Amino acid sequence: MHYEGNIIRPPSEANSILLQITVGCSRNKCTFCGAYKGERFRIKPDSIIMEDIAFAANFCKRQRRVFLCDGDALIVPQRRLLNILCEIEKNLPWVTRVGAYANAKSLKMKTLDDLKTLKAHGLGIVYLGLETGDDVTLNKIMKGATSEQMIQMGKKAKAAGIKLSITVLLGIAGKTRSKIHARETGRVLSAIDPEYIGALSLMLIPGTPLYQDYMSGDFTLLKPDEMLQELKNMIAATELSKGLFHANHASNSMQITRQITFPSRHACQKTKP
Repeated sequence: MHYEGNIIRPPSEANSILLQITVGCSRNKCTFCGAYKGERFRIKPDSIIMEDIAFAANFCKRQRRVFLCDGDALIVPQRRLLNILCEIEKNLPWVTRVGAYANAKSLKMKTLDDLKTLKAHGLGIVYLGLETGDDVTLNKIMKGATSEQMIQMGKKAKAAGIKLSITVLLGIAGKTRSKIHARETGRVLSAIDPEYIGALSLMLIPGTPLYQDYMSGDFTLLKPDEMLQELKNMIAATELSKGLFHANHASNSMQITRQITFPSRHACQKTKP
């Protein structure tokens, strides 16, 4: 397989075939992330991608899933991405699901019909980094989207029948906006109603703008017990029709997995005495 730079995948894709179709991240401006700093985003040549699919066809017959790396594979133009999925279908017929990272920009670039077509050819799940539902914090960390845009793009993926796994970051708003971050993130998660939510604890990366803010005293990192309280507040503010809320990443001080199933607020009000 032809791998370049940092290869990052979700924990749930640990046993997947990692097919790198892009290098780096199309956004690469988030103040907390150091994964692709210094790496210019580019889509890999089709010839290399097809070679890697052929390699997987010969040597990866035990894996039932494929994950498209890197930071935002969904940004690949529709025709090229569809061609890649069709090649996976043709050459890896035992694969049951293809996954990829996505962001609000890449989801916006795809029409609903585009996403439905990708779903029909194997794209079964996308991983969306929400980080926070607080618009002030989203702007400060340079996420490149508002909470309303996140909601609309998340709903679009779900409308296409693609499963959605959303990542949120405990501690990303610092101490002063911790409660707001928890409440607003719960609001956005409830509006999108994803199948999976993964809560990670913020880890400061040297060389990133957020780390510099921390060193200068402009950002205060929450203590482990404060992050747990933030997680508690976030779960309390989240209502899903049915979904798994994970906080089992290596960055978390406590491992939690909880299925959240709530009736609607309207239904709750009806059942009150």
